[in-house]
Amino acid sequence: MIDLSLLDKQFFQLALIAALLVGLCAPAVGTFIVQRRLALLGDGIGHVALTGVALGFLTGTAPVLTAVVVAIAGALAIELVRARGRTSGDVALALLFYGGIAGGVMLMGIAPGGSNAKLNSYLFGAIASVTTEDIWVIGGLAVLVLGVVTVFGRELFVLCQDEEMARASGLPVRFLSVLVAVTAALTVVIAMRVVGLLLVSALMVIPVATSQQLTRGFRTTMLLAMVFGVVASVGGLLASTASTRVPPGAAIVLLALAGFVLALGVGRFVRQGRSQESNVSQQAGSVRVKEVR
Repeated sequence: MIDLSLLDKQFFQLALIAALLVGLCAPAVGTFIVQRRLALLGDGIGHVALTGVALGFLTGTAPVLTAVVVAIAGALAIELVRARGRTSGDVALALLFYGGIAGGVMLMGIAPGGSNAKLNSYLFGAIASVTTEDIWVIGGLAVLVLGVVTVFGRELFVLCQDEEMARASGLPVRFLSVLVAVTAALTVVIAMRVVGLLLVSALMVIPVATSQQLTRGFRTTMLLAMVFGVVASVGGLLASTASTRVPPGAAIVLLALAGFVLALGVGRFVRQGRSQESNVSQQAGSVRVKEVR
């Protein structure tokens, strides 16, 4: 049973706010990433952010802030390699994977003792331990991410649809590409306290994939993905209150996957209904043509 009495507890209220913010931001940015066929970008940046977290423990500074700096640097690096180098996008992501993990493990080995237990909260999420200071940081980053999506949404859509068309239209392709990468980096940092760095990409991709089973338009897909993201984040958090053995991060991702499986079945009926409506419209149009003749 879900313990609703926790709603009166401050730590649960903070966790709920964090879940809402992550549920909104991750699918919003994930829509552009999926459309651009860089679904694993969140994973790559997440591994680089691990180095930033370890750097925070090593230097005694806030791990979230160092993760922001390192994640942005990693996002810029992968965009530079992808745009200018001869290395393909998937190979560049693989380099981020390996370099991020190796750097994080190396710095954690040098850091003072007792940091490994804290590192697990960033790897797998520890939403129940979110503090007021974390909420201010997460909230500020969330406003920034959603602001970018709102202001540059149309331009980013054109870029993700066809980069050559965006360049021919006079759009600043290099700037927009960097903007997507940096926004993804900020989203990873926002979500790492909720679902963890190892699962953050799932919350950026799965709600979008779920929404794509039910909708056609880009904007509708994004809005519905944000709804699915909030439902999965809040639902997973509530599910974790039923037992202390249920990790919130894993519950959130599994709930999102369950929604995707359900959408597969529902989407099939939706597409069949659209196909039937299209056939009826075509038949009605042909009848009208015959009557005119």
